[in-house]
Amino acid sequence: MPKKRPLILVTNDDGITAPGIRTLIEVMNTIGDVCVVAPDAPQSAMGHAITINDTLYCDKLKVAKDEPQTEYSCSGTPVDCVKLAVNEILKRKPDLCVSGINHGSNSSINVIYSGTMSAAVEAGTLGIPSIGFSLLDYSMEADFQPSKKYIELLVKQCLKNGLPTGVVLNVNIPKLPSKEIKGIKVCRQANAHWEENFDKRTNPLGRDYYWLTGEFVNNDKGEDTDEWALHNGYVSVVPVQFDLTAHHAIKDINTWDI
Repeated sequence: MPKKRPLILVTNDDGITAPGIRTLIEVMNTIGDVCVVAPDAPQSAMGHAITINDTLYCDKLKVAKDEPQTEYSCSGTPVDCVKLAVNEILKRKPDLCVSGINHGSNSSINVIYSGTMSAAVEAGTLGIPSIGFSLLDYSMEADFQPSKKYIELLVKQCLKNGLPTGVVLNVNIPKLPSKEIKGIKVCRQANAHWEENFDKRTNPLGRDYYWLTGEFVNNDKGEDTDEWALHNGYVSVVPVQFDLTAHHAIKDINTWDI
């Protein structure tokens, strides 16, 4: 009997027509049966937002007529897309969820803001092995070709070996030609942050408004971090857990007079 192809759910936060997700779909079609459920418009930096005070629309469509996947465009957030896919669209639980390829970094602290990673985390909470992929290039004309072989390798290994309970993978790929990418590093999230500013302006009607700006600051000098890996030409793979309990702090807080 031929081996059954895995069912792969594909989503993102840049929208269903973004070049990144189209590349991810192309790679996934070589590995399994693909269902795409993705936002109908960009939803970057939405984090783990869900829609509870508005209606959700989900329309079946065909972005590329010569491709075999089924596709749905959703009016909601990346997490909404995963919830709808698992609860309403798919006949069975997918064997894998992949999110991306994000246009821009989701390394270090960026993981908590990322719609791309939140979609992967949501799938993980549902017991689905999940990976979020990001390329360190914000351009819609970004070259995703060098990413393909690393995505294929990691997906196949994930399907073969599974992931530890409660863990999803955050994969970031440097903006480099194929020949300059040195390989893959499994590493920790760098201890970095954004130093943020709000650019205050006034509109023609005299009302003040703000643009959020900021500078990414990495003071983590460790050579075992995602930031080090990316700056040194490696694909970074960070296992992310969605149990947010700070287990190491329980003992200290139990000493409080409470």
